[in-house]
This record gives sequence, C-alpha cells and structure tokens, in this order.
Amino acid sequence: MNDKKYEIDMCSGPILPKLLRLVLPLMLSSVLQLLFNAADIIVVGNFASENSLAAVGSTTALINLMTNLFLGLSTGANVISSHYMGAKDSENVSRTVHTSIFLSIACGLFLTAAGVIFAEKLLILMQTPEEVLGLSATYLRIYFVGMVAMMIYNFGSSLLRSKGDTKRPLYFLTLSGVINVILNMIFVILLEMDVAGVALATVISQCISAGLILRCLMLEGDAFHFDFKKLGLDRAIAGKILRIGIPAGFQGVVFSLSNVVIQSSVNSFGSIVMAGSAAAASIEGFVWVSMNSFSQGALTFSSQNIGGGKYSRINRIALISCACAAVTGLVFGNLVCLFGKQLLRIYDPRPEIIEPGLTRMYLVCGLYLCCGLMDSIVGTIRGMGYAVTPTIVSLLGACGLRIIWIFTIFQIPEYHTEFMLFLSYPISWTITFLVHLVCFAFMRRKFPKEDAPVSVEC
Repeated sequence: MNDKKYEIDMCSGPILPKLLRLVLPLMLSSVLQLLFNAADIIVVGNFASENSLAAVGSTTALINLMTNLFLGLSTGANVISSHYMGAKDSENVSRTVHTSIFLSIACGLFLTAAGVIFAEKLLILMQTPEEVLGLSATYLRIYFVGMVAMMIYNFGSSLLRSKGDTKRPLYFLTLSGVINVILNMIFVILLEMDVAGVALATVISQCISAGLILRCLMLEGDAFHFDFKKLGLDRAIAGKILRIGIPAGFQGVVFSLSNVVIQSSVNSFGSIVMAGSAAAASIEGFVWVSMNSFSQGALTFSSQNIGGGKYSRINRIALISCACAAVTGLVFGNLVCLFGKQLLRIYDPRPEIIEPGLTRMYLVCGLYLCCGLMDSIVGTIRGMGYAVTPTIVSLLGACGLRIIWIFTIFQIPEYHTEFMLFLSYPISWTITFLVHLVCFAFMRRKFPKEDAPVSVEC
C-alpha cells in the first residue's frame, strides 16, 4: 500500500496550505459525524414518541462527561506519535500504535460497564424529569455498549492524524454514517423501536468504523502497521500518553461537568426548553467541530515541529490556527443565527420549542469565535508538550466561571432565565482565552527561537 500519499510534511514549507490539507478532511469528518447524529435526533423528533427528543438530548452532556477523560488519552496518543514522527523515530511510533490500541480497548470496556450499571442513577442526579427518565436510561445503556468500538476508532484516527492522514478516517466515517442513517429509518420508522432503535443503529455503525480503522492500520507498510501479536502495554509509552492525555481528558471532563450543571439548569425549565436546547445544541455542534478541527491541526503541527526541532515555526502555527478558527466561527456561527428558525424547524416545528432554541443559538453561535480562539491556542500549548497548565486554566476559567455564574447570578430571581443561563458560555470563553494567551507567551520563551541542528532533514 502506498502510505506516503496520505502523509504531510509538517516541518517545512508554508504552514497554511498544509494545515488546511490536514484540517479540511478532519472538519468534514466531524461535520458528517454530527449530520449523522442530527439524523438520529431528527428521526426521533419526527417519528418517535412525544418525549423522545428530550430524552436523547438530555443524555448528551452526560455521555460527554463519561467519555471525555478517555478520549483525552487519544489526544495523548496523537501528541506522542506526532513527536516521534517529527523525530523520525519509527521504533517508538510502532510502540505508540500498539499501546494506544490496547488503551482504547481497556477504556472502552470500562465505559461500557460504568454506563450500563449507573445510567439511571446518573440521570436522576441530573434532575432528568420523570416523564423522560425511562427513555433516557434505555438510550444511554444501549449507547454505551458500543464504547469499545468508539474508543478504537478515535484512538486509531488520532494515530493516523499524527502523520497527516485525515482522509481515510473520513472515508470510513462516511460509510458507517450512511449505514447509521439507514438503520435509524429501519429501526425507528419501520420497526417502531423508538430511542432504542436510534441507540442500536449508533452502536452498529461504530463497530463498522472501528473495524475499518483497525483494518487500515493492519495494512500499513510503515511504522504505523498494527499487529495483534504485538498488542500490549508499553509502560514507558503509556506513561507519556497518560502525561499528556489525562490532563487533556480531565479538561474535557471539567468542561462536560460544567455543561452537566447547565443541562441540569435547562432541565429545571421543563421538557419544552429541554427539547429546544437539545435542537440548538445539535446545530451549534456543527460550528464547534469546524473550529475545533484547527485546534487538532495546531496540536499535530506543533508536536511534530517540536519533535523535529523546528522551533521557529511554533508562533506561526499558533497565529494561523487561531486566525482560521476565528474566521470559521465568525462566518459559520452567524450563518447559523441568520437561518436559525429554519434550522430548528427541521428538528421540531413547534413554535414553543423554537423560541428557547433561538435564545441559546444567538448567544452561543453568534459569539462562537471566542471558543475557537480558546481551543486553538490550547491545541498549540498541548502540542508543545504542556498538558497540566491548560487544564488548570480551563478548570478555573471556562468551567469554574460557568459554575459560579449558575450558583450566583443565575439564582437571582430576575436573572433566572434561559438568556442569563446561556450567557455564561461566551463570557467564560473570552476570559479563558486571554489567560491561555498569556500562558502560551510564557511557555514559548522556554524553547529556542532558532531551529535545532539536525542531521536528518525533518
């Protein structure tokens, strides 16, 4: 197999065109993933029972909370494999591949057990209304059966991304996503399986994408070749992955925890607001993943260049990725606001659901560029090898501020509104980005301004 055609030389030449070459397939993959997820919600909202849309939407924050810690480990795998890729260390790239797949299987098994056992108890803690609790628990339990497959796909695609290959994960995701949509229509519309059908379709499609990513790695002819006989835990490599991945995952957990608190506040307004917020959150996700693709690009580019000793390129990587994310958020976010009513009607045509959805959309999507800036500078910092500092800043900034906002300002009777609840998002993004920017300037000074002398051209 010709593996080189999928690789990108990130350590030389112009940054912007190569960053776009890496990011655009990744962005399209993320958008397609959300389209398939949106298809779940649309099918549920139009063809399932009355409370099904609220039931599925109410589980999103909890699913993210439980999975983000382990998905953060895939970020660690990306950073470590990118670093060794930049250093031309094929032996350690191979060790990283096999350790990463081992970790993905272990994480998936743990999540499956936790999700199946504690689903209903966790939903009760989130103040999920009684009328949707049963449906939410059913969806959550079936969804978590597919966690091993989900983890394998995410770790595997992170490994391929570290050498610049974002095209093949896109192909795999497209195929599995189309199958997901077809199964949705069969299970929900024809077989009337309600939320259980949507969850089952998701699990099957995840298994397909995981199988395809494993097959891809098994056919690789370079250091990324995967062999089940070599599957195991290399302690040294695992330690490096955990050093980067645990703080990254913990940051995702903390963000999700603050979103769980917000979701609990949304739940307090009843199922109508829950459904409107769920629809708006699904739409705004398209803008976020588009911006966040540049954060992933910044992480991979900065890690490879640090590994290859190309320190002079770090500032440009940070600037270009932040600029691209901001432009993406500004354009896409305001387009979503402009066509907000039409988009929300796709999910649910009831006016009482569209109104709270628009409130969330205007505040979140209209100012989403602030989130894009925050995520991209974090990606650069993490690619430079710093994992703990951005986690602490995000813990105290974006997440801490949201929680403080909800338990102080939001509790004032005249401010206890959906508008004031969702206003916590843009305020926390802006403040946290400014702190991250100061941290980046400080950390950059620890690296030389000039490139390191290398015997092999990166």
